[in-house]
Amino acid sequence: MTDRFRQDLVAIVPKLRRFALSLAGNQPDADDLVQSACVKALKNAAQFREGTRMDSWMYRIIQTLWIDDRRRSKTRGAQVDPEVAGLSDGGRAARLPEDRMMLDMARDAMGALPEKQRIVLSLVAIEGLSYKEASDVLEVPVGTVMSRLSRARDALLPQLGMSKGPMQ
Repeated sequence: MTDRFRQDLVAIVPKLRRFALSLAGNQPDADDLVQSACVKALKNAAQFREGTRMDSWMYRIIQTLWIDDRRRSKTRGAQVDPEVAGLSDGGRAARLPEDRMMLDMARDAMGALPEKQRIVLSLVAIEGLSYKEASDVLEVPVGTVMSRLSRARDALLPQLGMSKGPMQ
């Protein structure tokens, strides 16, 4: 294992924490998930392929650990706190009560999505991965990513009091 590998891993920890929080729903469980993923990555550093994205590799490890844990515990994830996840702007954009209410509704709606849709939505909309990158992380075809993302968006719209507009 090289120093560069360790440096790259350390550099993406904030992204990993944000992704883990979107899965776990609370900071303690998310931190445990990231720690477990980092330990696993360090133990299996020889399996990392040069030229691949470290963050994509780590997202996959985190997702696998999360699914394994969910299977063991059979519990539902809690709601995500955007302040803790680093997803909040500190209220700058949501100064009006209506705006704060809309953010709360969006957070609740996202938390109610099926896990596979929530994961894709988190990777694409929050982490900014392309469809191809998300498909690599999830080890599913790009079409599956697009389908899950579309279903997630369709599920969110009515909960947010919006309707699907015409195609542009």
